[in-house]
Amino acid sequence: MFTTRLAPAGLSLLAAVALAGCVSKSEYEALQAKYQTSEQQNADLRQQVGRLQGAIKFVVNSDLLFPSGSWQMSAEGQEVIAKLASQLAPTQRNKIIVNGYTDNAPISARLRKEGVASNQVLSEKRAQAVMQFIISRGVRQDMIMAVGHGEANPIATNATAQGRAQNRRVELTLGGQ
Repeated sequence: MFTTRLAPAGLSLLAAVALAGCVSKSEYEALQAKYQTSEQQNADLRQQVGRLQGAIKFVVNSDLLFPSGSWQMSAEGQEVIAKLASQLAPTQRNKIIVNGYTDNAPISARLRKEGVASNQVLSEKRAQAVMQFIISRGVRQDMIMAVGHGEANPIATNATAQGRAQNRRVELTLGGQ
C-alpha cells in the first residue's frame, strides 16, 4: 500500500489552491459583513414579532360610541365598552392603549366654542373618555393610557362618507408597549 504524507507547508499550499477559485479575501469579508447585518436585522424583526404576537386590537367605530361631534359616550357606546371591560378587568396583565382617530372633516363652530380646536383634540378627548369609562369598570388605572391621533393614519379614504365613517374609530390595543 502506498501512502503519502504532506508536510504542513504542503497542506497550506493545497488549501490555498483549492480556495483560489472561490472568492477573494475582500469579497469574503464583504459577504461576512452582509451576513452579520442580515442576522442582526432578523434578530430585531423576531423581537418585534414576538411583541406583536401577544397583542390584540379591538376596533370600535366612533359613531357607535359617540354622538356626532361629541366626546361624551352614548348609552349604546357605554354598553359596548362595558362588555369589553368586563372581559378585560378580571384578568388584566397587559397594558391597554386606547387610540382615538377622526376623519378629516373640519371641527364645527359648536365644538370650537367648547374648546375643541382640532380633530387632534377631539380624538384625544374621545380616547380619554373611553379610558376613563374602562377604568370605572375595573381596569387598572396604571395599566391603561389614551392617545389621540386626530386624522392621522386613516384606514379608508376621506373622500367618501363611508370612508370618513371608517376613519372615525377607537382602537383598544392589549399587550401594547
